[in-house]
Amino acid sequence: MNFDPTLLLMGAVLVVLIIFMVRNSRKRRRDAADMQEKVKVGAEVMTNFGVYARIKMIDDSENKVILETAPGQTLTVHRQVISRVVEAPSSAPTKAAPASKASTQTKSAGSSNAVSSGPQYGERVAKAAPKRAKRPASGTGS
Repeated sequence: MNFDPTLLLMGAVLVVLIIFMVRNSRKRRRDAADMQEKVKVGAEVMTNFGVYARIKMIDDSENKVILETAPGQTLTVHRQVISRVVEAPSSAPTKAAPASKASTQTKSAGSSNAVSSGPQYGERVAKAAPKRAKRPASGTGS
């Protein structure tokens, strides 16, 4: 029987693929268990459809969670709808502090000493109309 290096290479690739699949599966299982530990009454969560709320009550027998979106406003959702637990922001100061109304008004007024920066996150900006490329003249050449 002859030694075939391509068969050995395909076997090695298959082994590496299986190892990565097992590692990924373990990591997902561990992350899911960590999130379930964090899901408890009073935790701030985000749902799959983007609603931020605070957990008011958990019913383990029916897998339901009652979320409070605003004072007096509640939603009843399935437990799997919770996509992540929102962590409280750290107490360390951030590098870019949000601009106050006063500094925004001075920027818009055109003050010469105001430093112009890009739009803030979530701020709407006017889109410029796209420029049309000139089309070559059609017809027969002369």
